[in-house]
Amino acid sequence: MARVEVESEVAGSVWKLVAKPGATLAAGDPILILESMKMEIPVETPVAGRLLELCVTEEDPVEEGQVVAILES
Repeated sequence: MARVEVESEVAGSVWKLVAKPGATLAAGDPILILESMKMEIPVETPVAGRLLELCVTEEDPVEEGQVVAILES
C-alpha cells in the first residue's frame, strides 16, 4: 500500500472538512473545501484509497502546495 500526500492547489483557509480519517474514498471524492478569494474550492482525492490523516482543521490557513491530507492507496 502506498501513502499519498494530498496537496492544496491554492492558498486560502479551510472552510469545511468533508471526509473523516478512516473513510474509504474513490478518486475525485472531496476531502475538504477551501475558501479562497470568496470562492469555495474542493480538494479532491487524486486516487482511490483510505483517508489516514487530515493535516488541517476548519479555519486553518493553507498555502499553495501544503499537504492537507494523507491517503493510503
